Amino acid sequence: MKLALHNTKGIVIGSVDVRDDVFDAPMNAPLVHQVMVGQLANRRQGTAKTKTRAQVAGGGAKPRPQKSTGRARQGSIRSPQWRGGGVVFGPIPRSYRQRTTKRMKRQSLKAMLSSKVRENQLVVVENLELEHAKTKDMAQFLRSLDVSSSVLLVADGAGADTLRAARNLPRVRTIPSALLNTLSILNARKVVMTLDAVRNAEVNWGGPFVRRRPQNLDDGAQEE
Repeated sequence: MKLALHNTKGIVIGSVDVRDDVFDAPMNAPLVHQVMVGQLANRRQGTAKTKTRAQVAGGGAKPRPQKSTGRARQGSIRSPQWRGGGVVFGPIPRSYRQRTTKRMKRQSLKAMLSSKVRENQLVVVENLELEHAKTKDMAQFLRSLDVSSSVLLVADGAGADTLRAARNLPRVRTIPSALLNTLSILNARKVVMTLDAVRNAEVNWGGPFVRRRPQNLDDGAQEE
């Protein structure tokens, strides 16, 4: 398939051929949702901790006599019903990590890139060689592309000064093509990719999925 190619002034200067299996893949909503949930779960620290009645300090003495007071029986002021007492079934440190296979991540990413293409929310630019690597020039460049909301800038081949100028703009995130993921695309309204980023994406995710198996040591070889 072909995508329109823009220059730094937002003018269409031609078209570029891209791989159909990367930029025209079918949508798989359940797969995208599962990958997204896995990414969000892997971000959780899982360090929340509360103390049970056995871990709270104090409470060794009985707070009041068992009888003759007319009040409920109490054995410790660290019981869950007391203020400052232990917590029943509170959170404890745990891992929320979910395992997502490489094939799932790959298919989900291609589905999201293709979805952006179908929605006309993916823009391909020839390069990001601005006349001046200033924030105002970057803002003008995005306005020329009709980008007025959150944008993901996949700027392979751009200089450090250009990336630094983009970071000063709100709702603009820069990322190399090698680190593209489902969640980053979902969080952006528009995706702007350089031509180098498009070619790198085709190299990384185009073609059939090949499972790489670890190489076994030769028979008789010894590990040093």
